[in-house]
Amino acid sequence: MPTASTRTATSKSSSRSRAKDAIGMLREDHKKVLGLFEDYEKARSATVKKRLVQQICEELTIHTQIEDEIFYPEFKAALKDKELVPEARVEHDSVKALIAQVQDKEPDGEDFDAKVRVMGEFVKHHVKEEQNEMFPKAKDSRMDLVELGERMAALKEQLTLQLH
Repeated sequence: MPTASTRTATSKSSSRSRAKDAIGMLREDHKKVLGLFEDYEKARSATVKKRLVQQICEELTIHTQIEDEIFYPEFKAALKDKELVPEARVEHDSVKALIAQVQDKEPDGEDFDAKVRVMGEFVKHHVKEEQNEMFPKAKDSRMDLVELGERMAALKEQLTLQLH
């Protein structure tokens, strides 16, 4: 019969194997935010657009912080990267600048729509590079993607609570 410590160790390892790895978590975030941009393009009402932009801004703010604080430093260290991470950080800065221009603002016409559309294009480009270049390299590396995913999930939960 298993002891309490054996059960604890077993439950920790089984919950660890069920945990989403870092790449799975980031891909899920990408899918969600790209869907929000698609919804924005279809939206006609200012109320709906404002709600979608708020959601987009929150999702991107949390996502970029998780990548900047946890994923990118680990990727950079594991792969001795001097190209992908710096470029990704510059892309994040561009998106953050657009977030500042639309978050908590009224969707008041063509310029607002253009800013959201350009932000969506930046994000699509960024997602494509991460998923096609960065993620395969991360998978082939010695990075512990499950442990990284656990840390990222904890930060995401903390940041989500701060925003709400």
